[in-house]
Amino acid sequence: MSSGQQMSILRDSIKSGAIDVPLGSALLEGNASQPPEQSESRREMLALVELRRKTRQIQVSTDDREVRAYLRQLGEPICLFGEDAADRRERLKTLIVLHGESAIRKRPAGASDSAGDSEAASSTAGASTSASGAAINKEVWYHEGPEALKTGRLWLAEYSLPRARARLDAARAYYANTPDSVRKARHLEWQNNLRSFAIQASQIGDSRPLSYCQVSPDGSQLAVSSWSGLCQVWRLPECELAFTLRGHKTNACCVAWHPKATTPEAGPVALASSSLDGAVKLWSLDSESPYAELDGHEPYRVSRLAWHPSGRFLGTCVFDYSWRLWDLEAGDEILHQEGHSKEVYDIAFHPDGSLALTGGLDSFGRVWDLRTGRCVMLLEGHQRSVLSVAFAPNGHHMATGSEDNGAKLWDLRKQVCLYTVPAHTSNVSKVLFQPGSSGAAGISHFLLTASYDGSARLWSHPNWTPIHQLSGHESRLMCADIAPDSRFIVTCGFDRTFKLWAAQPI
Repeated sequence: MSSGQQMSILRDSIKSGAIDVPLGSALLEGNASQPPEQSESRREMLALVELRRKTRQIQVSTDDREVRAYLRQLGEPICLFGEDAADRRERLKTLIVLHGESAIRKRPAGASDSAGDSEAASSTAGASTSASGAAINKEVWYHEGPEALKTGRLWLAEYSLPRARARLDAARAYYANTPDSVRKARHLEWQNNLRSFAIQASQIGDSRPLSYCQVSPDGSQLAVSSWSGLCQVWRLPECELAFTLRGHKTNACCVAWHPKATTPEAGPVALASSSLDGAVKLWSLDSESPYAELDGHEPYRVSRLAWHPSGRFLGTCVFDYSWRLWDLEAGDEILHQEGHSKEVYDIAFHPDGSLALTGGLDSFGRVWDLRTGRCVMLLEGHQRSVLSVAFAPNGHHMATGSEDNGAKLWDLRKQVCLYTVPAHTSNVSKVLFQPGSSGAAGISHFLLTASYDGSARLWSHPNWTPIHQLSGHESRLMCADIAPDSRFIVTCGFDRTFKLWAAQPI
């Protein structure tokens, strides 16, 4: 913003009272003998200093689209000649000082979705505000669910409560029987081991970028999805192709192992995958054709899916602003959950199976109680879309990764953000806690983040200090996963390769 524009806004601010420099202030009294013109000029200079001070204290979005929307809402030009994104942010800050922050918090009636995305993201679900300042409607409403949903909720309660009790008992026993010095020594041992992680293998996975990867429950195989529409299963650590799963007609977005796949308790379904056209397919390891399909998402993209720890339910994230819960024993969708104001991008289930955590392009995360259907916690703090969410094995820590290049750590018990990790220089595409290293006690020693900046990073849990950086991909990292025994880490990227990282040859 030019000095002339600032002075023009400054005079308006003085007239409106937004910037107040009293005529009797000490700085002006010392110059009482000066001509009125000089006194007025000095007053404007002091007001300019005050304006700049207030401007520095204002925080606005770094998303240029949201900045333009705010400017349009204030009735200002969204772009001036020779103005770039940084200039627009400064102009918006100055205008907020003049008009007050309340001027951009109320969404005008009839505003389009493109002009009001940021306002919608910051409003409470179900709230509506008119331009005249009408009272906010805070009425809570519910859809009437099918009988299968009631049956599913009762089953989830019976499944999760004993697991929660067992986890807490194991954690209490671990902390009671393990001296603090031993716990610290184990933690340092893990950190030293992680610092020696390096590339042990690299394999071209497809002719198109790889969108997702996940290690099987026994750590012997790797499932990878690709923009070619193929899903592949690779043997580890040899990196030999075992199966190619053909069935998607567009980009495959995600592939996930059934919790009991490749174990003695395995059933007919081993994998689930989703694609850009809304197709969700179930696969067995006996055929390269789909075992079954879950219809009802089309034509919306299904960005991510995740298995419930029991293996009975499957959660899917849909770009119609909802997420779904499928009961695979009944073969039906039992829950169509709304609540996000933009597309839902990722989902994770609590280790006990009681809660679901979702992240959306509205920059919010939400924790849902599967037994009651209530949203029990709103994760508010990211400036951009949330691309990845994860629960820690201890059951009370959560992580979210965002387009704002950062990762946030949350405490479910205190319902607060514990820490913000300035993790990367580009979008954080994946966050993941180490699988529990002390059995049912749920002890995790590190957090993994992957980013579009081409690197994956390891952070100490729970003090969030950096441990090691994994660099080797030529382009953005799309996903990463940790082996169940934490012996190795797998990353996949836009460069069409997946890589194995370990402290020593596997």
